[in-house]
Amino acid sequence: MCRWFAYISPAEPCLLSDVLITPANSISKQCSEHYLPGLLPHHKEKDLDHSSDALVRMRNSLLNMDGLGVAWYTEAAGAYVKHVNGPRPALYKSQSPPINDFNFRALCENTETKCVLAHIRASSGSVVTQVNSHPFVFGRHTFMHNGVIDKFSTIRRDMTDLMSFDAYCNIFGSTDSEHAAALYMTNLTQHREKKSWDDTYPLDDMLGAMTKTVTQVMTLQKQVNGSDRKPNSLNFCTTDGTKMLAIRFRNHATQQPPSLYWSEFAGRTLNGKYPGHPDAANLVNEYAIYGEDEKIGKHTIIASEPTTYEKKEWHLIGSNCALVVDERGVETEIPLQYDPELNGEDEVAAEE
Repeated sequence: MCRWFAYISPAEPCLLSDVLITPANSISKQCSEHYLPGLLPHHKEKDLDHSSDALVRMRNSLLNMDGLGVAWYTEAAGAYVKHVNGPRPALYKSQSPPINDFNFRALCENTETKCVLAHIRASSGSVVTQVNSHPFVFGRHTFMHNGVIDKFSTIRRDMTDLMSFDAYCNIFGSTDSEHAAALYMTNLTQHREKKSWDDTYPLDDMLGAMTKTVTQVMTLQKQVNGSDRKPNSLNFCTTDGTKMLAIRFRNHATQQPPSLYWSEFAGRTLNGKYPGHPDAANLVNEYAIYGEDEKIGKHTIIASEPTTYEKKEWHLIGSNCALVVDERGVETEIPLQYDPELNGEDEVAAEE
């Protein structure tokens, strides 16, 4: 299934190649290699055959070769366009996997940012084309997804009926993910008198809009498909360049959602401005050598897989929980509230 990576910091930019290419388990390598501490047996994280969980085996046996996308935030437009202020996303998409994309590597080696979302895709049926690659951009807001909306074709028309006109018109592809993004943007802006995608919104509003989007999808599935509905995997991530929200969600009583981890330390070993190998073997020694002022600044990384092999740097986000990161870089994990009556039945289905 898909993999995604997100980095955000209130002050410390990263070089894209330092976080997307160089690390031992960077997203560029996750096309075919996987590392899932806490979900696969200890010492067998890279051997899917040892997992007794059929859902874990299925998700991670797919090759993520169906396109890539990167959205990084820059304040360049604000210096040239009068009505623009604050960071705005620049977007690069390709049908190629990152290992075969020369332009992606050249871009990453010469671009820095305080916020980036990156995604590699494993299609579950929709067309492999640039517009279907994540992330999806709505003004200053960016959105991406790992997972699948079950029987999306049966509720697609009903989903569009819930969207604002502008959000619907901003859908350029055919994926369930982009439709979920448009529904989220509708929910985020609907209570504002001025419904602008160039505005920022409080984290409470972002979380409320995300929770409402998930609930709407499941409610439509219950109305349209009745008892013939399966669980959804909805690992969503969204940002406005200064705040970030990610959820790890599957509407099932016992099944785990797709993997999702976060770290506030991994950037210290990934950032090329600072001494040390990107996968330093002993972080304790590194911290002892360099004073507090020399460490990389406050940052948060959220990723489908850890990008370093230092387990102590990473936390597995709880099942059916959200991780919110505010403007100061403070992380908070929050359980998502939803009606268990909207759970799907057991099935191991293909996931995008």
